[in-house]
Amino acid sequence: MTRFTVNNQPVEYKMDPRTPLLWALRDASNLTGTKYGCGTGDCGACTVDVDGTARLACQETIGGLEGTFVTTIEGLSKDRGHPVQQALIAANVPQCGYCIPGVVMAASVLLRANRNPSEADIKEAIPNICRCGIYPRLIDAIEQAGRIARGDAALDTLEGASPP
Repeated sequence: MTRFTVNNQPVEYKMDPRTPLLWALRDASNLTGTKYGCGTGDCGACTVDVDGTARLACQETIGGLEGTFVTTIEGLSKDRGHPVQQALIAANVPQCGYCIPGVVMAASVLLRANRNPSEADIKEAIPNICRCGIYPRLIDAIEQAGRIARGDAALDTLEGASPP
């Protein structure tokens, strides 16, 4: 059995320790917000927070996570109140939405470490692939999320934002 914490709840998986975290989350825990994209660690759709670092759930085995704390998109905020979620929604970043949970998780890890990231910092921390081409709006939204997280802006002061 493999034991660790997911979204502040202790879990115990009775699965092969070589099982990718992605499948344990989706199949055993019914946390389907973490998406299967490529399965090779190239797209970022399955990004989760493991002990404060952005990790690809398709590349992590549950056996290697014994004793860790994992946060998925479901555990980030119950009401979409996280600054990254607020800024992305306000700036109309999500299109098809498939990549968004992984983007949000990578951005939330970035902003926890650096609430004033440069464009280069954002591009380095969020290599996620989006087939809809959200990149210019994404950079702006993450910069805005940093301002919200720092207390320098509020959701109602987002420049050029239309209501969600």
